[in-house]
Amino acid sequence: MEMAGREADFWKAADGGAVDCFLCAHRCHVGPGKRGVCQVRENVGGRLVSLVYGRIITAHADPIEKKPLFHFLPGSRAYSIATVGCNFQCGFCQNWQISQFPPKSGPVPGRSGRGAIPGEPTRPEDVVAEARRQGCASVSYTYTEPTIFFEFARDVGRLAREAGLRNSFVTNGYATAEAIDAMAGWLDAANVDLKAWQDDFYRRTCKARLEPVKEAIRRMYGAGIWVEVTTLLVTGQNDAPADLEGIAGFLASVSPDLPWHVSRYHPDYQMQEPPPTPLATIERALEIGRAAGLRYVYAGNVSGMEDTVCPSCGATVIARAGFGVSALRLDGAACGACGARVPVVLA
Repeated sequence: MEMAGREADFWKAADGGAVDCFLCAHRCHVGPGKRGVCQVRENVGGRLVSLVYGRIITAHADPIEKKPLFHFLPGSRAYSIATVGCNFQCGFCQNWQISQFPPKSGPVPGRSGRGAIPGEPTRPEDVVAEARRQGCASVSYTYTEPTIFFEFARDVGRLAREAGLRNSFVTNGYATAEAIDAMAGWLDAANVDLKAWQDDFYRRTCKARLEPVKEAIRRMYGAGIWVEVTTLLVTGQNDAPADLEGIAGFLASVSPDLPWHVSRYHPDYQMQEPPPTPLATIERALEIGRAAGLRYVYAGNVSGMEDTVCPSCGATVIARAGFGVSALRLDGAACGACGARVPVVLA
């Protein structure tokens, strides 16, 4: 069942047999026989082809809180899938073995040649069937950047919707306006990484830019997609108080109800020198977020700072332990104690 090599969406022909891709904000100009930044979209004979359609490299049933999505189907499980490839080159990536394809450390075991794409050939209907078999309430496109396997995610997402399942992206937010508009018909939620407040950090560490991510957050939220945001605080890199104030203020301008996950960094991949984020830095970020007007600010990779509290009466409405929900004290989408509205998407 060979599915790699399907014609991609979001491209147009250019001079000299080249193509222009407008799936993500890199807007790659791809010459004949070349690939885009993501390394999984190739110009084949003047057509842009997705090399990863149906090539699933990993699949797991995860708690939705692991995405992290705290206000979207709390306590449920998400069938989580990915292909290889990414349009960022983050030096601290925790899934670099599959996101940074082809791997810089050498060839993929059991594969050879530039055209070899690892992954298990999988049909969209197979993903939906497995999600239902495992009792999941949604399908999550995660682990690597889901935008780069957009065509497969869309086909799965539409079938998932028909089967009564929801869909979520865990994304770097580098999709174009054209791609986000196309997502709006089937994507229910997204956790977007807003990695820093300085464009220099994006250019140096991710080989990307800041402004398209900010615009994607605004556009997703405006399209009715449930949005939560994660910022991984890399010690001494993006954790200055002024930077945190910039992020928090921006998110509050989108909506004070937009959840912000401030996550603790641990050395990985090419960034082994900065030490793990001090807890004091995490606590300061939480304070800055609340001071900016954000009602729901959480600490990631830190236990004990994960509960959802009603901003009106202070009651804990969703208690969490690890990646699980230990208590749900909601009356519909309202606080069970005082009846105030709580922004949450329920099944």
